[in-house]
Amino acid sequence: MPYLFTSESVSEGHPDKVADQISDALVDHFIAFDPSSKVACETLVTTGQVVLAGEVKSDVYLDVQQIARDVIERIGYTKSAYMFEAHSCGVLSAIHEQSPDINQGVERANPEEQGAGDQGMMFGYATNETETYMPLALAISHKVLQELADIRKAGQEMTYLRPDSKAQVTIEYSDQNVPQRIDSIVVSTQHDDFDEDERMLGKIREDVINIVIPRVKAQLKPELQRLFDGDITYHINPTGKFVIGGPHGDTGLTGRKIIVDTYGGKGAHGGGAFSGKDPSKVDRSAAYATRHIAKNLVAAGVCDEVLVQVSYAIGVAAPTNIYVNTYGTAKVALNDGAIAQKVYELFDMRPYAIEQRLKLRTPIYSEAAAYGHMGREPQIKKVSFKDGAGRVKEVEVETFTWEKLDYVEQVKKAFGL
Repeated sequence: MPYLFTSESVSEGHPDKVADQISDALVDHFIAFDPSSKVACETLVTTGQVVLAGEVKSDVYLDVQQIARDVIERIGYTKSAYMFEAHSCGVLSAIHEQSPDINQGVERANPEEQGAGDQGMMFGYATNETETYMPLALAISHKVLQELADIRKAGQEMTYLRPDSKAQVTIEYSDQNVPQRIDSIVVSTQHDDFDEDERMLGKIREDVINIVIPRVKAQLKPELQRLFDGDITYHINPTGKFVIGGPHGDTGLTGRKIIVDTYGGKGAHGGGAFSGKDPSKVDRSAAYATRHIAKNLVAAGVCDEVLVQVSYAIGVAAPTNIYVNTYGTAKVALNDGAIAQKVYELFDMRPYAIEQRLKLRTPIYSEAAAYGHMGREPQIKKVSFKDGAGRVKEVEVETFTWEKLDYVEQVKKAFGL
């Protein structure tokens, strides 16, 4: 019997995502000037106020207040009417030094024996239902919000848009787990108070359906575009009005959108957030590494869908387990346990090895802090940072390295494909 599956995303202006982006901007600045920095920074945003807290071990001094303001300005909170504005909000820093009890479990005389920054389990997932090996409902939800943001920043159409928004997509699947049609799309977007309520809602609904959705559809391959051809139920600003939003409408915290950051509810999640953490924290680095494994397994033809789990003990380099679930889609004559054993042999999952393989000791995290950490396009680019003394540093980085299909040939060889 066909079934429905739903995923949601939130925009860069959503209060939780504002907090994530500030936290990751701090990580990037620390790592840009001191690659060995240990960072665990949390951010809270509310009406007219930003609170920074956490633990850092680094040789660099930063103007963390200015970094927070720069992020807020880039997102688009630049008007006093939003009740949260880049240059007038208060920024309180309560960042202090990292606990030496944690640090002694991470740093080692031999870097290869670097211990995990915490205990816990991390998951990576991939499916061949999209070109990016991401779940379709989440991929479309991200695209809806990216288009809304692009339209808002261009300032030519839908000029009433404000930064905060959410999207949700429900897809009908066949018994064979193949997408059949889009059942419903929910879009809630913050907006100016520009007309009488009913006319205002009608205009926003019309623009989302006739401007945003066609731009999203055009980005998909033809076999996915057909999913839009049926009778889609649209819920556009279903409360009727969304003028009050952002950190003024809802307090934001780092790490509250971990399902948006990963797979939209497909697969599994170990519970640890990514943003605000340097790569010694396996919540982040091992989650990227398991995504890298999962994507390369599917791309190599080992299976159509896969979940990979790894777990650690704090201060210990070797993982406590590696688990693989192919959901019965394996194309090789091995059970999942045997596949997991080959994964263990192919991929060194010690924290230092992950950092080196995926080039994680570079300032690449701010870009990942909105619209998903997974399913993005790797790029080589130059980025610049300023420290607390005004020194500017330009760094060439490779982003989203965990999305590279650089192990496909090795996987094929190992599995005889």
